[in-house]
Amino acid sequence: MGQRSLLYTHIEMKKFTILLVIIIALATLLRFWQLGSIPPSPDWDEASLGYNAYSILHTGRDEYGKQFPIILESFGDYKPALYAYLSIPSIAIFGLSTFSVRLPSAIFGVLTVLAVYFLVKELLSRGQELKEKDPLINENWKLKIPIIAAALLAVSPWHIQFSRVAFETNVGVALSVFAALFFLYGLRRNRLLLLSAAFFGVELYAYQSDKVFAPLLLFVLVVIYFRKLLRVQKRYLIGAILIGLLVSFPMAFSVLSNSTTLSRAASVSIFSGQSDDFARNADKLLLDHQRHDILGLLLDNRRVLFAREIVANYISHWDLNWLYVKGDIPRHHAPGMGLLYLVMAPFLFIGFYKLLFGRYPKRMRFTLLAWFLIAPIPASITTGVPHAVRTMHFLPAITIIEAIGVAAAWQQISKIKYQPFGVNQGKRSKINVGHILIAACCLLFAFNFVYYMDQYFVQLNYFDSEDWQYGYKQAVADVTKLAPQYNKIVFSNNGYLDQSYIFYLFYSKYPPRLYQKQMQFIGNSTSDRTFGKFEFRHFNWSDEHKAPGVLYIGMPKEFPDNTPAVDTINYLDGKPAIKIIGT
Repeated sequence: MGQRSLLYTHIEMKKFTILLVIIIALATLLRFWQLGSIPPSPDWDEASLGYNAYSILHTGRDEYGKQFPIILESFGDYKPALYAYLSIPSIAIFGLSTFSVRLPSAIFGVLTVLAVYFLVKELLSRGQELKEKDPLINENWKLKIPIIAAALLAVSPWHIQFSRVAFETNVGVALSVFAALFFLYGLRRNRLLLLSAAFFGVELYAYQSDKVFAPLLLFVLVVIYFRKLLRVQKRYLIGAILIGLLVSFPMAFSVLSNSTTLSRAASVSIFSGQSDDFARNADKLLLDHQRHDILGLLLDNRRVLFAREIVANYISHWDLNWLYVKGDIPRHHAPGMGLLYLVMAPFLFIGFYKLLFGRYPKRMRFTLLAWFLIAPIPASITTGVPHAVRTMHFLPAITIIEAIGVAAAWQQISKIKYQPFGVNQGKRSKINVGHILIAACCLLFAFNFVYYMDQYFVQLNYFDSEDWQYGYKQAVADVTKLAPQYNKIVFSNNGYLDQSYIFYLFYSKYPPRLYQKQMQFIGNSTSDRTFGKFEFRHFNWSDEHKAPGVLYIGMPKEFPDNTPAVDTINYLDGKPAIKIIGT
């Protein structure tokens, strides 16, 4: 019997290995197909990361001349430089392009799918003593649940969205999953804790939210697995601590020694007090002082308002409408979609129920619940929430919990059978309703998946090209041809053409060393600048149109309707985007 069981398990493992290969192939296809053209153009953050990587590759310095920076200055903001460094190999091989800048994110997206499979497998392997008490904790389901989780992440709209653009948060999520995976591996093979510590340290260089999430995740893992950590060989435990400190020290030193590196975090923080709520609160507090209202002074205190805002922001990330129906801004989801498949919403609730009240390993339960609960914390102290980028760490926990829900529903529904009235009793006469229900669920998911494929790969470019700042590639190509005919070229920095300089640098592959030598700011603006014969600034056509030999690139509304244009560049829906006019 034991040999039969081993043979069965071996055959099942071969099947699931083949399934895993298929899932990874599907994940790769969904993340790499037309990577350079869907979404239709890089946004300004992608262009900035790409050009800075290009500049570091050729000069060892970023666009501002800082040598091998660990924090990049970008549009008066500061962001961790890890993604730029990850882009250097692909830019060196393929040249500076949208594809080469997005390639690292796509690779990390595929790797995350693989890592989630092994993470779930490792979490489930820690419940051997429970396998006979719950049907879902037997050897068969220990293979199925990791496969389901990997499959769900492979086709996840949220994950595909950010795996196909140069968003640093996608790399941060991958590093979190690998850090947690090797932490668990390290409890058995202690030397792997060194690798976990390195992943946790490197994650601090990925994205601003990771500076909060990574330490929180490490803390909860240490608390949950504290007793097992006590049995780790001291040399590996001390080594892991030293590696973590060594890797994270440059980032910590940079943040502590230069307050401007947190300017982005400060600008979006609720503590900046720039919202209308804080203005109204100040008026109420002044009125409380005038009335000598002690209770009002206590309740209208800014600290109380801060606490209320943080709690409200935190809870906002559990908004099912945001998750499954409408999402937030267009760049964060496909048109007509939320961040996740609507059909999967019931399985999230089923998964939570099974996780809380089923017989899953206790540490697995605590790990997933803690991950789910700490994911919104970094975004909770910021404005503009819920926010898909700042809370992408939600995704691994949600995906695994949904996988548990799918497994539980599958296991229960498959047992349902129906005995038609008037039919002789007997097993053969029963209709397996469960299989019909499972087939119906699969069809619903297939419809949701096909709808998403159409919305993302077909409709997105048409409906959302404006949000992706489409048109610069064509504009730069035109300017490159026309430049010899003009004495000066002026790009608008008005409206949606703000930070136009980075697109010119990106698409023209302007020599970084020459740019660093020539660039000068115009006035006090961080976006208005000049180099060579190019100026990137605000302009008023009525004041400047008489100057001869100047080529202007701006929004259509910046020019009179009857002004003859050298070229007009349209968004993919036909709406005018950029006009090029010469004098």
